[in-house]
Amino acid sequence: MFTKLKIFLEMIKFEHSVFALPFAFMGAILGSVVLNGHLPSWAQIGWITLAMVGARTAAMALNRVIDKAIDKRNPRTENRAIPAGLISIPQVIIYIIISFALLFWATSNLSALSMKLLPIAVFFLVFYSYTKRFTWTCHFVLGLTLGLAPLGGWIAVTGHFTWSSLIFYLTVVCWSSGFDLIYACQDAEFDRKEGLHSLPSRFGIKAALNTARILHVLTAVGLVALFFITHLSWFYLIGLVIAYVILYKEHRLVSPQDLSKLNTAFFTMNGILSLVMFAFTLIDVLVRQHS
Repeated sequence: MFTKLKIFLEMIKFEHSVFALPFAFMGAILGSVVLNGHLPSWAQIGWITLAMVGARTAAMALNRVIDKAIDKRNPRTENRAIPAGLISIPQVIIYIIISFALLFWATSNLSALSMKLLPIAVFFLVFYSYTKRFTWTCHFVLGLTLGLAPLGGWIAVTGHFTWSSLIFYLTVVCWSSGFDLIYACQDAEFDRKEGLHSLPSRFGIKAALNTARILHVLTAVGLVALFFITHLSWFYLIGLVIAYVILYKEHRLVSPQDLSKLNTAFFTMNGILSLVMFAFTLIDVLVRQHS
């Protein structure tokens, strides 16, 4: 059982939760402080964590099941657990059911609006995996899905939409759409041969990287806008400067002629960025709370 669990966690790249989870916490912290004047409770943070783990695990496991035939034909993914025969489809489906149950249970312990909006979130979690079969805008659908992390964290503790939460949502949409464009460049040729849809396969790697740069410029604009509308201070600005440097270095690591450092640009840089923004936002809020 433990061996299968280890294989499953490796299959869904559980460690990649570092992308969205810090932004979910950041949304919860900012929403609670801006609207309620205090930090979210430990119970709220715990339920948000469980909801995020359930959502991401279900989405990634579904993606692996839905794409099993594609993964088997792709040299880059043919050794993944399902095409390699390391874990069966029924076993993965059990984990998916458990993950969705965890998501529903955790969400039911958060705000009423969170529960009402849960079907929309589940739709995007399932729908994304099918989009590359019919549209090169699949990267933006992923962005719309991952952007639900900060928005969900915000609504979970406040029960309200605000302009601030919407700007934060769109900022993370641009960020995640951009890094998915970079990641998709490595499969451009395969996607083209298989008749799959992606921006790199449709318009070329250069166009994809340029689009990612534009999206990350919009990310930078959104993060600085958040500074003004939530009345954060210079601690947040320090994190912002570090995030800008990370985004700049991320794009320096890849080019249409050289994608050898793509994994560093995709995972390492973006994982650090999300942790940095969360950490400096938390420090900023804690200092303000105790000043």
